[in-house]
Amino acid sequence: MIRRVPTLLALCLGLAALPACSWFESWDGKQGTLDAERRMARNATFDNTPEGLYAAGVEALQARRFAPAADYFDQIERDHPYSTWATNAKLMSAYAEYQRNRYTEATGALDRFIQLHPAHRDIAYAYYLRALCYYEQIADAQRDQRTTEQAMAALQDVVNRFPDSAYARDARLKIDLARDHLAGKEMNIGRFYQRQRLFAAAIGRFRRVVEDYQTTNHVPEALHRLTEIYLALGLTEEAKKTASVLGHNFPGSPWYQDSYALLIAGAGPAAEDRRGLLSRAWNRVF
Repeated sequence: MIRRVPTLLALCLGLAALPACSWFESWDGKQGTLDAERRMARNATFDNTPEGLYAAGVEALQARRFAPAADYFDQIERDHPYSTWATNAKLMSAYAEYQRNRYTEATGALDRFIQLHPAHRDIAYAYYLRALCYYEQIADAQRDQRTTEQAMAALQDVVNRFPDSAYARDARLKIDLARDHLAGKEMNIGRFYQRQRLFAAAIGRFRRVVEDYQTTNHVPEALHRLTEIYLALGLTEEAKKTASVLGHNFPGSPWYQDSYALLIAGAGPAAEDRRGLLSRAWNRVF
């Protein structure tokens, strides 16, 4: 994924046209080396004026030396809090922390920036970067999904506030991916309950996928799992109706083929259902 930079930073990087740095490739992993590199960067040709510190931070960012970059921008805030550079330095510092995968520090800085500068020209980017900090922490579907929910809320905030921006377009795509992730979590829990023969709990999970995550690719399997459970409970008619919803909306799905095979073996073929969209068909069945 391309990590976008604010307008001002992009301009500065374009003007600087500095050579790339491979320092991270040669770093020995020791804290002492990192500290020495920071001291060397601070003692370079840049002065302690806001402009000089900002230029040093931009150069460090381009060289992918994100820790010294954050230090330069933070120093502007500490030493020159009332300068015109201090406002942009807040956002640049957050960006540097984001690039270091220090998401807690980045979101904290972005929250402060958003609160203090709601009319800034890069405010849309600040909201978007904040959403990315949550989005990039989304764990696999086996783990707690609180971060996924936070990411979806932050991404939706971008869409609501800046609906016509490029950030909103990307946020909408990421919301769909996050929804798929949450549906995957529900499927994992549902499968576990099904294996434990806790059928009522499993039905609740699979139905939630069908009802709340209709646009995800987990719906065909959820319908098939419901068909399996209804047959296991001896609820043949419910199994047929569920399989018919699956067949109507996903006729080429392997999950429908599996459901059909179950019905052939245990209770006859599923009746064809041509009543419209998945949501209407599901509501009629239940």
